[in-house]
Amino acid sequence: MSGTGFAGNAADPTGVRAMARLTLRIDFDQRRAIGPGKVKLLELIDKHGSISAAGRQMGMSYRRAWVLVDNLNRCFRAPVVASQAGGQHGGGASLTEFGHAVVEHYRAVESASQSAGAAHLEALAAALAEPARSGEPATSAGKKTRRLTLSVS
Repeated sequence: MSGTGFAGNAADPTGVRAMARLTLRIDFDQRRAIGPGKVKLLELIDKHGSISAAGRQMGMSYRRAWVLVDNLNRCFRAPVVASQAGGQHGGGASLTEFGHAVVEHYRAVESASQSAGAAHLEALAAALAEPARSGEPATSAGKKTRRLTLSVS
């Protein structure tokens, strides 16, 4: 990639090359979005048949998991998760047919994005500076940084 200013090898002290990872979040508007966390929650609900079990698997409270599911159910025209209240026979939750489609569409967009951006991610990863050793300041090539102050009249 001549002329781009991207050259070199981004290796950590162990000699392992840094791997760039694309994280995709789709914002529909200011209040509605779907990203890797919500999709993972949906996949775990599908796997475990429970909002609380899926939340526990992700290290979140039942309330947090329920709020995310409620947000997703309100985000789309059809619900993504169907839940049954607890009781004598227990409760549970499952993805609706539409919920499966939402996960499938998100994963397809994610995969297409990763494929389309692979060369650019590789170029960015190759241009990374060596990681700072513990105790060293994270400055460019050990140089001190200067703060630029602008005054507006």
